[in-house]
Amino acid sequence: MFKVIKSGLESSIQDWPGRIGHFNKGFPPSGPMDSWSFRLANLLVGNSSDDAGIECQFIGPELRFLEDSVIAITGADMQPKIDGKPCAMWESILIKTGQTIEMSYATSGARSYLAVAGGLLADVSLGSRATFDAAGIGGVDGHALKDGQEIKSGTHRDRIFGQRLLTESRPKISTNCIWEIEVVAGPNDDWIDQEGHERFLNSEWKVSAKSNRMGMRLEGPDWTFSEKAFTKLPENGSEPANIIDQGYPIGAINLAGQTPIILLNDGPSMGGFINPYTVPQCSMWKLGQARPGEIFEFKVISVSEAQEKARQIKLLCSDKSLVR
Repeated sequence: MFKVIKSGLESSIQDWPGRIGHFNKGFPPSGPMDSWSFRLANLLVGNSSDDAGIECQFIGPELRFLEDSVIAITGADMQPKIDGKPCAMWESILIKTGQTIEMSYATSGARSYLAVAGGLLADVSLGSRATFDAAGIGGVDGHALKDGQEIKSGTHRDRIFGQRLLTESRPKISTNCIWEIEVVAGPNDDWIDQEGHERFLNSEWKVSAKSNRMGMRLEGPDWTFSEKAFTKLPENGSEPANIIDQGYPIGAINLAGQTPIILLNDGPSMGGFINPYTVPQCSMWKLGQARPGEIFEFKVISVSEAQEKARQIKLLCSDKSLVR
């Protein structure tokens, strides 16, 4: 158990893979934006990959532990300290009753993950503890952590600490503010002409400050459209990026007029804009670690390549031989 002294910036309880099977009712999966780092934190403390932990955004929380616990911190470097002394990341740590862990602002990346042995006990809504703030479900009372709350963890027989993840198993967070983001074509790539595709793939796209867990806005050049976007039936809408309402995949690059918005974990399930490309699951972690003002360069891969990359990440997140 621990007490929230300072909540940080929208720190929330999440689990992986989140709230599955309810997207058609308007409830997205939510869950960690960087699921790679999240699953590795659980691996370090001996949890299952789907146990609940804390996602910290940009500025982390301050927590006082009310009983001995084993924890691990992964993802963005928020300069964590225990009782004022720096503590290791990517390593399982014993934190004793009465000790306080303090996380500051992220010096690299955007989101840190804190796992506690036994997982966090929070409200289960539609089969998940993941916080979906817009609907007020999951987490603690449906919202981000608040000062003064007390959070319980489950029981864990083994208190093994001092284990560290090998470097090769960790995601590589950009140090130069430039990210190569893999995408697959579709579902509406035929609404963009050849010039539009080349411009998208050969341009730098800046992450807008108007971004959150629902969507990430990008700033860049204008798009150009194929004949199909202008000769469509009237029920598709008047603008070339309009289409009759359709389901949106998570990771869709949703083209609202000329503004691409990548739909994220808490994003909408459907709407009337085209999605020329989709960021696959294997690359979503990069979106979770990118910060406003940083640059995206997009690279097309096949669906089979995306699936293989996702399988490789899954193996890294479950391979205990990578923990020393």
